[in-house]
Amino acid sequence: MISPSLSRRGFLAAGAAAGTLTLTGCDEVSRPLFSAETHPEGYPTVEAVKAMGRMLEERTNGELSIRVYAGGQLGSENDTLEITTFGGIDLNRVSLAPLNPIAPATQVLNLPFLFKSIPHARRTFDGVPGEVILDSMMDKGLVGLCFYDSGARHFYNTRGPVYTPDDLRGLKIRVPTSDLYVAMIAAAGGNPTPIPLGEVYQALVQGVVDGAENNWPSYESTRHYEVARYYSLSGHVMAPEALVMSRRRWEKLPQSHQDTIRQAAKDSVPVMRALWDKREQEAETRLLAAGIQVNKVDQSAFTAPMEPLWDRFMNTPFLQQLMAQVQALGGADA
Repeated sequence: MISPSLSRRGFLAAGAAAGTLTLTGCDEVSRPLFSAETHPEGYPTVEAVKAMGRMLEERTNGELSIRVYAGGQLGSENDTLEITTFGGIDLNRVSLAPLNPIAPATQVLNLPFLFKSIPHARRTFDGVPGEVILDSMMDKGLVGLCFYDSGARHFYNTRGPVYTPDDLRGLKIRVPTSDLYVAMIAAAGGNPTPIPLGEVYQALVQGVVDGAENNWPSYESTRHYEVARYYSLSGHVMAPEALVMSRRRWEKLPQSHQDTIRQAAKDSVPVMRALWDKREQEAETRLLAAGIQVNKVDQSAFTAPMEPLWDRFMNTPFLQQLMAQVQALGGADA
């Protein structure tokens, strides 16, 4: 067994030496599934994967379990996703941005101003479009298991409130490493600056970037609000996060275990959402009490500059059809 206190260097070295994170003497079927996670302990996605692990232990009489390495112990999402693809990490909770170049269908869910509401987004994640996108990862070395909510993303910065694209002009805005996010911020008037999430706080302090964009819980848990006090409610993206599994590890398991993992992942989604809704409200309450300045943006001023992005990134019949299916699911919120 690997100790929870094992260093990232030792953990990855073991994986590099063995091809996977299997240690000598550990049974490939029954050893724990090692799961990478950049969010801190207690975060809804962390707790959801732990809940999934408890389900697996119960449903397989202890043959399957999960050990979660939270707080970025194993590295950034880009690093751990690559290792997962090669079989060095079993499970990975990852945002969609690093998945965009690997599985282009994930770009659909990152489109700015695609979703009309959180219920619209959840219908998409749970419905046919979500299943199609998860399935598209299989030939990329990943098994897409489920989507976890990530709420609505909003702009925040150190300079002042953002109401229109004019207020973003000239500001260096941190973005995930994604061509779509870079193009989105540029179209919105800002200067996109790709930086790993774990480096953003220091970048804000040092003035390397002027701001970023993220949901309420992440804005709080990263402590970015301590530096960037202006939070502008744009709701420009409502993309989820994905729980993926290494296909190499997956294919070493019997069909019965594969089925159990898929079902447990789906059953962990309502657990995550209940925790997420509570955490989101609590984060908003605490941040307002901390004195951040909140304002609503003029969404109509942002949507027109974003339209060319849809044409640029939805550049195949498959992606266009998938986008249309997502839009159709928003009818109930019209």
